[in-house]
Amino acid sequence: MKKFTTTILASATLMLAAGGAWADGIGASLLTQQHPFYIEIAKAMEAEAEAKDVPLEISIANQDLSKQLADVEDFIVKGVDVLVISPVDSQGALPAIMKAKAAGIKVITVDVPAQGVDVTSYIGTDNYAGGVKAAELMGEELGGSGKVAIIDYPTVQSVVARIDGFRKGLEDFPDIEIVAQQTGITRAEALAAAQNMLQATPDIDGIFGFGDDAALAAAVAVKSAGLQEQVKVIGFDGMEEARNAVDSDPVMVGVIQQFPDQMGKMAVDTALEVIDGGEVPAEQPIVPGVYTGQ
Repeated sequence: MKKFTTTILASATLMLAAGGAWADGIGASLLTQQHPFYIEIAKAMEAEAEAKDVPLEISIANQDLSKQLADVEDFIVKGVDVLVISPVDSQGALPAIMKAKAAGIKVITVDVPAQGVDVTSYIGTDNYAGGVKAAELMGEELGGSGKVAIIDYPTVQSVVARIDGFRKGLEDFPDIEIVAQQTGITRAEALAAAQNMLQATPDIDGIFGFGDDAALAAAVAVKSAGLQEQVKVIGFDGMEEARNAVDSDPVMVGVIQQFPDQMGKMAVDTALEVIDGGEVPAEQPIVPGVYTGQ
């Protein structure tokens, strides 16, 4: 992972050196480098920028809002034409986005939308629809009745949409009750959240994790509690580790699958369209899939 990040920064530096000033440049602030999903987004962005011969610099916020705000400030000083951002906090990133816009920089959000501000385009999974799909799968797996828990990440609007969709989808299954919901942003935090919920409510039948890390952690908690014959876990992202778990672990019954490679490519292509003076859609949703095993 370190080698990959170094490659991104080195290639960005080379492009800057070759291009001189930030003519038609793209600055990207991504939420993390600790998750395969964002590694895929970054790889796709880098590949598309190289193919289209456009300067690109990627900074990694590592889920630290203060760092993301500083990175965006740096891009403003450099004079990028387009800022691509996956906000660490959908509301917390507002000042940085407003400042970029005031500097004449077009802003594109990827994966995570911003709240309280209009941007040039939002590219991401239709998270609400994905949440509904997760509810449908949970309903099928539980035979239409049971108790369900949720592992959440409430400061990120894309996750809020997933949970809203999940809750809405479960309305079609009136005998399924949501009995617990806790925040678990990192895998370690999600493990603790799942353990707490299973201890407090040992008759839980299903857990919906807002992302693959949360779901994989929940599966570990389920097995540690000896509840693998009872509890079904559903995740969201569809990264390789999670798909492999669905293939091999009966506790992991499915994941809602996103397509980060499409997001990364689309982000660069949209930025180039904006730089060329073209019009782009305000929202560019990507329909998620459902992975239940080979």
